[in-house]
Parts: sequence; C-alpha cells; structure tokens
Amino acid sequence: MTPPPQPPGTHLPSLAVALLIMVVGTLYPPLMADATGKADHPLAMALFWAMSAGFVRGVGFVPQRWIWRVFFSGWSCAAALLLAAMLKG
Repeated sequence: MTPPPQPPGTHLPSLAVALLIMVVGTLYPPLMADATGKADHPLAMALFWAMSAGFVRGVGFVPQRWIWRVFFSGWSCAAALLLAAMLKG
C-alpha cells in the first residue's frame, strides 16, 4: 500500500507540531514522565516520532521510498501525536 505522493514544500502544521514538541519537551521534561517521576518511554517514543515526522515533512522533504513516506508524513505526525495523547491520558 503506497500512500499518495505529497507535493514537496513547507508543511506548516507538521513543522508547528515539531517545534511545539521540541520547545515544550525542552522547557518541561516532566511531561514525558509517569506519575512516579520516571521516564515514560512509550510516551516519549510517540512524541519523538511525531517530532521527527513533523520536522521531516515540515521542512518539505518527501522521501522516495514508500516506507519512509509512511513513517515521515504529515499523517504519521498526526497519528503519533494522537498516540501520545492516548498514552498520556
């Protein structure tokens, strides 16, 4: 299953999500901790995936191979952010 190719160019929603995760994670690291104060690795993985996908797609890079297009698309950024919200909640 190959996702439809996305046109190259800056994708502001993905870039905004990536920048927001970067800034909030830097200024408030307890966001990625559980109730006991230990690192919540599944939550951090989901947030870092959303941030990575947001930066890759946000600056306008669209990978040629379908597997990387899936992992670093605007849709995967949104899906990873939704997963992080479900894990945090």
